[in-house]
Amino acid sequence: MSFSQSLESLKKLEMSDLDFNNLGAWPAALKVIFGAIIFAALVFLGYHFHLKELQADLDRVEAQEVALRQEFRDKSERAANLDAYRAQLEEIEERFGTLLKQLPTDTEVPGLLEDITQLGLGSGLEFESITLQPEAAKQFYIELPIRIVVQGTYHDLATFVSGVAGLPRIVTLHDFNIVPVTEGNPNLLKMNILARTYRYNEQGDNQ
Repeated sequence: MSFSQSLESLKKLEMSDLDFNNLGAWPAALKVIFGAIIFAALVFLGYHFHLKELQADLDRVEAQEVALRQEFRDKSERAANLDAYRAQLEEIEERFGTLLKQLPTDTEVPGLLEDITQLGLGSGLEFESITLQPEAAKQFYIELPIRIVVQGTYHDLATFVSGVAGLPRIVTLHDFNIVPVTEGNPNLLKMNILARTYRYNEQGDNQ
């Protein structure tokens, strides 16, 4: 029987006539159709349960590849500039060391206190106290705090602070507090301020 004849016989075939326990007795055309349906179902299930998962894994790997390529480019650029960075770091360290060594090796406290006192008196201030605080050793320098308490007008205080900041010796000002001396005279102010001067720490440089 030809395949065309088998197709003609399918038109006359009832589903009740099919015996699923004896597929070999089915017409050839029906076997082909049934086989194609089974194959299509297997392909669909295979894609859904296996190929789809593989596609998701592929997408993840491709995303990782993009990230790794970008990371590689970044590291390559840094590696290419590594020598320049090292040279720049050495230059900065050398300049920093030079600046540190420009600090005096002693505090020269008497001369500094005299300069501060002259600036205060020249600004019209009255000194209540100048007190040396304990030194604080840092890695490259030693810090000497000086607590200063003075009285005067706001203009006089501002002139004094500006003068201290302009001293040739490095002096920084911190933790200032300004209050009226009396309630009846708000123009007369008391300023409590911490000045810090510095000297080079030779022992720290040798560590």
